[in-house]
Amino acid sequence: MKHPFPGRHPATRPRRLRQEPWIRAMTAESRLVPEDLIQAVILREDDAPAGPVPAMPGIARATADEAVEIARKASALGLPALALFPQTGPEHRSAEAQLALDPGNLMCRAARAIKAEAPGIGLIADVALDPYTDHGHDGLLREGVILNDETVELLTRQALVLAEAGYDVLAPSDMMDGRIAAIRTALDEGGYADRLILSYAVKYASRFYGPYRDAIGSRGVLQGDKRTYQMDPRNAEEGLREVALDVAEGADMVMVKPGLPYLDMVARVKDGFGVPTVAFQVSGEYAMLACAAEAGAFDFEAAGLEALACFRRAGADAIVSYYAIRAAEWLSDPAR
Repeated sequence: MKHPFPGRHPATRPRRLRQEPWIRAMTAESRLVPEDLIQAVILREDDAPAGPVPAMPGIARATADEAVEIARKASALGLPALALFPQTGPEHRSAEAQLALDPGNLMCRAARAIKAEAPGIGLIADVALDPYTDHGHDGLLREGVILNDETVELLTRQALVLAEAGYDVLAPSDMMDGRIAAIRTALDEGGYADRLILSYAVKYASRFYGPYRDAIGSRGVLQGDKRTYQMDPRNAEEGLREVALDVAEGADMVMVKPGLPYLDMVARVKDGFGVPTVAFQVSGEYAMLACAAEAGAFDFEAAGLEALACFRRAGADAIVSYYAIRAAEWLSDPAR
């Protein structure tokens, strides 16, 4: 019908593209599908408490056998990979992080079990010492100082142990200088040239990691803080320099961590380098969503999917999340 007052309204009406679900779907500028999601899994020994993880409602640690079931479910839903992290009790921690080099440790046993039962799913290993050190740091500590080069040597050995156990992707999260080149060389020379490196290239010294430290047993263990090696939250250009260094050293993919508070960095890294860019929706981000939903602030499904969609809009190729499997179930629901 012809408008009774021609000329009073704009010829271009953006709302025309929003009026029905089909047109909104057709014109969406970014899309979220299960293949974009990576499930984060906190591992525990069989005799360790299952959880829930403090401040993370609905999240429990998994034994190696339970991780196999998680892998099967994730694979059936179309998720490409799991990212595994170990909880370590104080009795198994040490100054030199010896357990990180044990081929029989929890991370290695879980990888072998998953690959035997669900070989089609990718496995991403956290390459870091903080789950294993008695001081809670990602590196070797001497007289209050984190040693860079000595830590890199140890991380390189850890990466080889994890590669031998079956991990497809080695993900150094320590933020030591030069560790990507060292790990790449060791993998290539050790017969693992096909293994990928996902560098935590832009990792901030963030308060949003708090629940994770509870989950892996580091709460109360950490001596001091990690600001001498993780990035200052006020900095952006520094993160781009880190990405440039890690790509030059052989990283196949790069990570921005945390996620939602640093979407600007996700966008800048993707736009500036064009490499596969992963974002980590960390434990504190999950806690904010889950606890707010429990308090009745909003529906967790709707807010959770919105948060994940924001990563895709910013340019993330993949998102590590503690509710990736749940999100894939929501996305796969034909009633949505």
